[in-house]
Amino acid sequence: MKTVIGFSGGKDSTLALYEIQQNAEYEVDSLLVTLTEGFGRVSIHGVRYELLQQQSESLGIPLREVWIPEGCTNEVYQERMQKAVSDMKDDGVKRIVFGDIHLQDVREYRETMMSGTGITPFFPLWNRSVDEVSRTFIGLSFKTVITCVDLDQIDRSFAGRVYDEAFVDDYPVENRDICGENGEFHSFVFDGPNFKFPIQYELGEERVTPDYQTEHDRFLYIDVIPK
Repeated sequence: MKTVIGFSGGKDSTLALYEIQQNAEYEVDSLLVTLTEGFGRVSIHGVRYELLQQQSESLGIPLREVWIPEGCTNEVYQERMQKAVSDMKDDGVKRIVFGDIHLQDVREYRETMMSGTGITPFFPLWNRSVDEVSRTFIGLSFKTVITCVDLDQIDRSFAGRVYDEAFVDDYPVENRDICGENGEFHSFVFDGPNFKFPIQYELGEERVTPDYQTEHDRFLYIDVIPK
């Protein structure tokens, strides 16, 4: 079954990809990714386009790129995503995979977006405990670096750290999601069992951006620079 992965370059979409690759019923066609025009970075995660291209090369899977403007309206987003879905359908894609774990509103949005397209959404990590997903990811020897943290939810010291057992031990799990499903953090996977080679990087400058609703400084990005 020809399948596209909804891909951010982060840990959950990468783990969903890996699980699909273990099932011979699926043929992974491409990685669908949203990027922001003018910045040349993955939307929300803030990862450089060059690093995304290296992920694609190491995974051996081509990208399907959806470029959106900064401050993209929902109407423009829907228009460009509908074009991407139409292209997938023309290419014979039958299924699209997402790495969502438990956010019902996000799942419903994706299902509504794909309704009537002939492409079925699938959620291989759905309803697993976040502790299990975290242990599985680390246990498979995936390596990911934290690229963005929500300062309203977790401490800035988590930015730039590798997601490993030490990270989990330090994380405030009593009231925060260890998989970051509520937007606590975003990440970039640089190595794993389905990577042909690890992606080399170094950390650059930090930048804090505001919450557009309250206008207070909220999101801390740390630049991940390809070596």
